[in-house]
Amino acid sequence: MSAAVTAPHAPARSKASAAVLKAEFRIFRREPGSLFWIMAFPTVLLVILGSIPSFREPADSLGGLRMVDAYVPVTVLLSLIMAGLQAMPPLITGYRERGILRRMSATPVRPSAVLGAQMGLHGAAALVSSLLSLAVGRLAFDVVLPRQAIGYGIALLLAVLCGLALGAVVSAISRTTKAATAIGSAVFFPMMFSAGVWLPVQAMPDALARVVEATPLGAASQALSEAAAGDWPGWVRLGVLALWTVALTAGAARWFRWE
Repeated sequence: MSAAVTAPHAPARSKASAAVLKAEFRIFRREPGSLFWIMAFPTVLLVILGSIPSFREPADSLGGLRMVDAYVPVTVLLSLIMAGLQAMPPLITGYRERGILRRMSATPVRPSAVLGAQMGLHGAAALVSSLLSLAVGRLAFDVVLPRQAIGYGIALLLAVLCGLALGAVVSAISRTTKAATAIGSAVFFPMMFSAGVWLPVQAMPDALARVVEATPLGAASQALSEAAAGDWPGWVRLGVLALWTVALTAGAARWFRWE
């Protein structure tokens, strides 16, 4: 009986979820600030750094790589940091704060459709930004494209999932938009450091590098660098990323409230 009652609602919910995705996409593309910081800023940063002559010279501390070569994986990760910690949490928290998610629970659209749409859109934007950084790095600075493409893709996918899961945790524990912005900013800078924005992980002292590699973005940075050089990303680094993704997803599911 239960299946017979709920089955007719499935097509309606599917249509409603598709409508939510379209609506959220229209809203997302009308936010020039988010689009710039997620999709354009990492590439702009790469162009600025690559324009410094010393960044185009081989560095002994990087094993003969140029700084611009090391910064391509960093700018790839910077896009998902922007999406997961700066753009997504205030938006989702704002929906909860204004009661939008609570009102949706009385309609065929489940609040999870909004959350899924936002994670999908921000994840897609981060991936587009990653491809843009790779393309500009290759065309403008002759950065070699990842030699281990499959390993690079797996590491990048895990990094995006981990970044979105971290953003979901910030959204879950924040009760107001201001709190989401504050918490996101507090996490933002340590994540930028661990991703190698100020100093590539390869150039860090050994003791510091080992600590950083235990963080999600530190492990992601090293995994992407290894794949770019033609090696399969270390299973330990992929395992660190997977464990962080599972743990953060479980935390977000436990702490998230729709109202």
